[in-house]
Amino acid sequence: MEHPERIATSPDAAAALKLLIETLRAADYHFITPTPASHARVNARPGNAWARDLQGIFGWSRPFSPELLPGSLIDTLAAAELLTAVPGGWRSRVRVSSLGDQLFVHSAYPTEDADAVFFGPDTYRYANALEAQLRFETGDIRRAVDIGSGAGPGAILVALARPDAEVLAVDINERALALTRVNAELAGADNVSACYSNLLNDVAGDFDFILSNPPYLVDPGERAYRHGGGPLGAGLSLAILDTALQRLAPGGTLLLYTGVAMVEGRDPFLEEVRTRLDGQDVAWRYRELDPDVFGEELEAGVYAHTDRIAAVVLTVTRPR
Repeated sequence: MEHPERIATSPDAAAALKLLIETLRAADYHFITPTPASHARVNARPGNAWARDLQGIFGWSRPFSPELLPGSLIDTLAAAELLTAVPGGWRSRVRVSSLGDQLFVHSAYPTEDADAVFFGPDTYRYANALEAQLRFETGDIRRAVDIGSGAGPGAILVALARPDAEVLAVDINERALALTRVNAELAGADNVSACYSNLLNDVAGDFDFILSNPPYLVDPGERAYRHGGGPLGAGLSLAILDTALQRLAPGGTLLLYTGVAMVEGRDPFLEEVRTRLDGQDVAWRYRELDPDVFGEELEAGVYAHTDRIAAVVLTVTRPR
């Protein structure tokens, strides 16, 4: 019987994941995670039904024969309920992705559980926007928070770039928080604290840097990592903007990476942003990073009459 909530939440699971990452690093493991649609297409190709290497096991989430891994590692992962037995072998219940020099543990494909922890192309775009902002940011970042931290890449990148800062990683998904703790320890980001919070309702104080890569799609199953709520998935992104305007310290900056459904040439999210920021004593910038993401969503449902979904970045800075 599977217990999704156990992934990385028990001491045995955390220790097993650390052993796994040590093994993958020793093997010079590298894997860039594509979109779920690309993942499905690649796995459907002839010869890809079973893993042939570490990338097949822990990247492409394919079933594998026992001889592909050391028996001791299989025993450790299985005891921690991080492997599922399948006829003829095993399947990993976690996936490991590369981001720069780091490896991040997150949920295996397909991410169907309500509390799945996602990592993919949005993560890479978010990381690029974040690293660019950190190069530009000349003020002190004493206290930062990543809202909806998922597997923790945003919080960890900030923590590594600003080792003297206190960095909070907050999420409503305990599974995500557990993986953030493991990923932060493996990255050497000991200034990251992962804690439960609905937006910033459960943490105190103001922040010099607020960052977020929230879910922004309308998901019929309302999975936490994917469902943004509100009109065309923009509800959570707008709630994060509202929260940040209340909790930014003088000189503080919000970096919000999200997706926007464009309707008949209009950007409804930008219209809402303007409504909220007009008259505010802040400087802000809004730009498209990618004009067309998750195009498969346009085929049906609430997106059937939209033009495209764009990846955008909003930065808002409060004056000192």
